[in-house]
Amino acid sequence: MSRFGLVGPAVAAGAVLWSATLPSAPLGAHGRTWASAGVGVCAVVAARASGMNRTELGLDPARVPSGLRWGGAVAAAVLGGYALALTVPAVRDRIADSAGAGRDDFWTWITLHIPVGTVLAEELLFRGVLTPLVSPAVHATAFGLWHVRPAMIAGDSVAGTVAVTGLAALGFDWLRRRSGSVLAPALAHLAINTGGAAAARLMGTRRRVRMS
Repeated sequence: MSRFGLVGPAVAAGAVLWSATLPSAPLGAHGRTWASAGVGVCAVVAARASGMNRTELGLDPARVPSGLRWGGAVAAAVLGGYALALTVPAVRDRIADSAGAGRDDFWTWITLHIPVGTVLAEELLFRGVLTPLVSPAVHATAFGLWHVRPAMIAGDSVAGTVAVTGLAALGFDWLRRRSGSVLAPALAHLAINTGGAAAARLMGTRRRVRMS
């Protein structure tokens, strides 16, 4: 993709800047979700206008079956991993203590904020537009830095969050390249996030029932 020159690094830098400023925007949770999704869609539209085709962006309908196969297999493995992890008492307790266990907006979280504000936005921006423009290392670095401000707000370890999300980006990027479709990493991403949210909800509910 040499014909695009410095476009890739510019997109990566812009994405990191966006993630640093969005949490401060006076939009509310729903507004930030739709704004993030809008950025992903606009990035794809801009990429198409600049000359990138659907195959380069991982949006070729012909690659949907491949995306379903690869993404479905990984998603199933992820959900199976969660189920296995919940058989370990120490893991159950840790999940029950997580911030997501008692969320009042749980259903909105897993039906809107995760699939639209996280998965759709990030997969279009990173695996759709950024993957064909930069190396996996640059892609992973940008994705890790994308999560710095959210980690600070949540009180999580910034270094740990950057490392974990950077490694996840390498896996998502590989899925995208291997399948030729953003659908594959999107399904894996959705399984990781919604599976974690559901596990936290389940364990938190079970704990509250035991204590009542």
